[in-house]
Amino acid sequence: MIKITKEAPRDRFGKVLVELAAKNRDVIAMDCDLGRSTRSYQINQVDKERFLEMGIAEQNMISTAAGLAHEGKIVFVNSFAVFLTGRGFDQIRQQLALPKMNVKICGSSAGITQGCDGATHQSVVDVALMRALPNMTVIVPADGPQTEAAVKYAYSYNGPVYLRLSRYEIENVFPENSNENLLDVQEIKEGGETAIISCGPVLRNALGAAEKLDKKGILTGVVNVPVIKPLDRDAIIKAALKYRALFVVEEHSMYGGLSSAVAEVLAEIKDSPKAWMKSLGLKDRFGESGTAEELLKEHCLDPEGIVKEIVIALEAE
Repeated sequence: MIKITKEAPRDRFGKVLVELAAKNRDVIAMDCDLGRSTRSYQINQVDKERFLEMGIAEQNMISTAAGLAHEGKIVFVNSFAVFLTGRGFDQIRQQLALPKMNVKICGSSAGITQGCDGATHQSVVDVALMRALPNMTVIVPADGPQTEAAVKYAYSYNGPVYLRLSRYEIENVFPENSNENLLDVQEIKEGGETAIISCGPVLRNALGAAEKLDKKGILTGVVNVPVIKPLDRDAIIKAALKYRALFVVEEHSMYGGLSSAVAEVLAEIKDSPKAWMKSLGLKDRFGESGTAEELLKEHCLDPEGIVKEIVIALEAE
């Protein structure tokens, strides 16, 4: 029996960063006064000279990272997702995405589960910002093992990558040392005519909701999509041809994230029956102060809220 543990993706990120730094002297971590929270400071265990504290200056950090990448370094830049993608957007666009610099943008404490710091510190449009940039890869891991796979992929990939990392501790969904590629789209639960498509830590809530829906006689599948860009379009089309109703659950605005990516694919399916889709992301709202659990409930992203939203939508069909 697989042991189920609770873990925050940011914690696994720190562990893997240390491993990568230990085997490659070109790995560098940079942060903007949040190194302990993002876990990037842990690279100090290997080499203190490869942790660069930049102060509260995200734009300067991105520009410096671009220069280091130009000299052959593999740079992991870190801060809260809301600050890194918001304050640093122009530099990310001009100095990382456009020239395809080998910098890994690690947006920590992402989404509303960032918690009590409130709307100013909660990123709800970061995936939309990064997904819109040409040459940018966007990955939203759900748990510890998937985070490890994402960080290792980012390390091996020559180009800019946005990693959306959560501080929310939740039970791991995927087993350790899996033989499967954990970044592939996976149907982790089969259903009848209804399926939930999800990414990030709320994937666990999507699974909980599917189990509750099964008990109501609504057999519900769950499809995990960790790589938002480049999106596996064939996998989305496969789900759309298998299921009649698709519900996209994400800890992000309903605009510009996974919901939009899936909708874009569905809109292009021709000459075949296709599913209808509903977004269960944040409904054009900012976050607010509260515990992670309180905010997930407020935005109907806890299992009970997801069930309620799906039942209402199916009944109105």
